[in-house]
Amino acid sequence: MSRILIVDDDVGFCIMLKTFLSKKGYSVVEAFSYHDALSAITEREQFDIILTDFRLPDNTGIDLLREIKRATPNSLVILMTAYADIRMAVKAIKMGAYEYVTKPINPDEILLNIENGLKHEKKQNSFAITSERIHDNQGGFEYVYGSSQLSKSIDEYISLVAPTAMSVIIQGESGTGKEFIARIIHSQSKRSNYPFVAIDCGALSKELAGSEFFGHIKGSFTGAFSDKTGQFEVANKGTLFLDEIGNLSYEVQVKLLRAIQERKIRKIGSNKDIPVDVRLITATNEDLVKAVKNGLFREDLYHRLNEFSMQVSPLRDRKEDIRIFINHFLERANKELGKDVTIIPEKVMDSFVSYHWPGISAK
Repeated sequence: MSRILIVDDDVGFCIMLKTFLSKKGYSVVEAFSYHDALSAITEREQFDIILTDFRLPDNTGIDLLREIKRATPNSLVILMTAYADIRMAVKAIKMGAYEYVTKPINPDEILLNIENGLKHEKKQNSFAITSERIHDNQGGFEYVYGSSQLSKSIDEYISLVAPTAMSVIIQGESGTGKEFIARIIHSQSKRSNYPFVAIDCGALSKELAGSEFFGHIKGSFTGAFSDKTGQFEVANKGTLFLDEIGNLSYEVQVKLLRAIQERKIRKIGSNKDIPVDVRLITATNEDLVKAVKNGLFREDLYHRLNEFSMQVSPLRDRKEDIRIFINHFLERANKELGKDVTIIPEKVMDSFVSYHWPGISAK
């Protein structure tokens, strides 16, 4: 029987939730303060799930989360609050919370979160060296889930931000899978049935960027032999992924900022505004904060794009994932070459794991 601890200073709420969850077959204990919760954690057996309010009479749920992770790191924590602040949610998830829900609490919603949490934990504990893949509904890519803590954190960030409308910056070295992460965010969003459009900003000249982003009309400049639809318009209602955003010229940054702020674009040579609704996900292997300080990237544009950010670590920092990747590519090679290789010699595997994996950007 799974054990649950409810931490909330609202006695009536605790009793209601305890009664509801007990009827669903859970063993439930309540605590009405931060210190009561600490006592329950240290004096009793480990809880599988801990539901805690953010505002406790003698401390905060964030502080309790920190202590839970020290004392019983395998307990899943769901933070409850009447104050819907996405920044606090991000902080809680980064600290290791499993989920974040806002009051008024729907008991069925809490039950679903608990059931999903227990399934998630069971899956992680029984994780075999196999590769898991998600295919987007446009059927074009594979995403391999790692077992390292760094990979799990990225998966949690994706789950947190994907359902929102927030703009996302994905930072990391070349080859760390930034576009794959962007596609996963899109596939798990409410825009998944609409286009995902990727643009390599590093391949755009200052002269062509405006046409690529916003389109142009026939005859608007030399070489404009026909009308062109810009990628903002192509991605309407979907997601626009701007890779290597730091390579855009300052002039193009100004035009991009206007499009984001006004939610309108104007084709080159036209005097008509076109309304667009796109979610922006950007990626970079550069330090945009440094670029802002050096006057190479507009600060106002950076803040527009940076509603949520995540850092993707290189493989050398998450070597626990190497065996999973090897098995994934072995499976692919078997299918492509018509082979049935099932065993990789341990010496070969050790060589892969011990390799320093310098990457493209490493010096």
